[in-house]
Amino acid sequence: MEVKGIDGKLEKSDSTSADEISHLSIDIGGSLIKIVYFSTNSKCSTNDEAPTLSKERQEVPNGDLNHHILSGRLYFVKFETSKIEDCIKFLSSKKLQQCGAQCHHSHAVDKIKIKATGGGAFKFADLFKEKLGLTLDKVEEMESVVTGANFLLKAVNHEVYTYIGGQKEYVQIDQNDLYPYLLVNIGSGVSMIKVDGDGKFQRVSGTSVGGGTFLGLGKLLTKCQSFDELLELSHQGNNRVIDMLVGDIYGGLDYSKIGLASTAIASSFGKAISENKELEDYKPEDIARSLLRMISNNIGQIAYLNALRFGLKRIFLGGFFIRDHAYTMDTISVAVDFWSKGEAKAMFLRHEGFLGALGAFMNYKDESTDSMPPQLVEQQPAKRSSSCIVDRIHNSTRVHENENGATDCRLRVSSSFKIYDEVKRC
Repeated sequence: MEVKGIDGKLEKSDSTSADEISHLSIDIGGSLIKIVYFSTNSKCSTNDEAPTLSKERQEVPNGDLNHHILSGRLYFVKFETSKIEDCIKFLSSKKLQQCGAQCHHSHAVDKIKIKATGGGAFKFADLFKEKLGLTLDKVEEMESVVTGANFLLKAVNHEVYTYIGGQKEYVQIDQNDLYPYLLVNIGSGVSMIKVDGDGKFQRVSGTSVGGGTFLGLGKLLTKCQSFDELLELSHQGNNRVIDMLVGDIYGGLDYSKIGLASTAIASSFGKAISENKELEDYKPEDIARSLLRMISNNIGQIAYLNALRFGLKRIFLGGFFIRDHAYTMDTISVAVDFWSKGEAKAMFLRHEGFLGALGAFMNYKDESTDSMPPQLVEQQPAKRSSSCIVDRIHNSTRVHENENGATDCRLRVSSSFKIYDEVKRC
């Protein structure tokens, strides 16, 4: 299990720590469980005192006095869905039953709800109720993914980057020219979503060949038991041992008439056809590399063709298949560049795998009053009052970054939003 701060760094979580969680959301997919939670643990404070929730109205620059401000940190966590019991133990350790979500009546455990999305929100609803006494308040999956993506694209500095020639280059997004765009969400399968604005989107295509395919075939063809293990193995491999290249067909020459270099892949796993070898005769690392190349190329091609189909200039890719993995990003980038003849670029998101969970997080609101959802607020406001309370997470140049990679922020909630305000000192 890993915990990821909003700045993109990874840290190990101490599952025994008694965090006070005011808001939590979960995205339960076919392969992975993704969690976003806001913690007000005293260890997460920028001073020596445990953070508390003021019971008085706090004046904010826009004149709205009906809000409370919670100080703490936003965390991103993932588990393998096959190890859902580890997720249950983690949530149990975070004292979620006492302080952790939207509570409609004080200390009524059966009334505690957390926002949840993904197919697993339906599949495992009874398990969460039985083990933790939690009700999964379901949020539509595609809506959550788009909401999370829109939030990151509008609010987080240095969220988007390209990967070309082994180098990341961050892209400044013009919010006035954001829509429409193509969102490629790569999970167990792949969804291609045309996004026209906040709440305006359509799933226009997809493919069943995604992260689940990579891990499933990888487990069958190698001895790897996890996605990360398979990715690490691919680092050491050479796909040219297994893939049939254009040069293998043309005697080492390019097929220049149609623009294919001799190194272009003509057929993934194609050399296995003509070679008198069994599976054990191939190196697992070469198999992993070829498999990753095949799936990444396919996604890049389909993504560009859908962007072309709808006349979309921007292609954003998210989902935990990518995992900031250099070879994956390079392959997708090359595929988009090749098929677009250099006119389009693949753009990646730093918080790629948490779009759904973050979108569900943004769905919290006081249902009795239909008030606004909670807003993330910068920890140390700028001098200009107009920028003090905003619906955004800032990068580490704007907020306090602690030593373990998480980021301090503040959460604004309406005064009628029912959450526990009991914060114990360590």
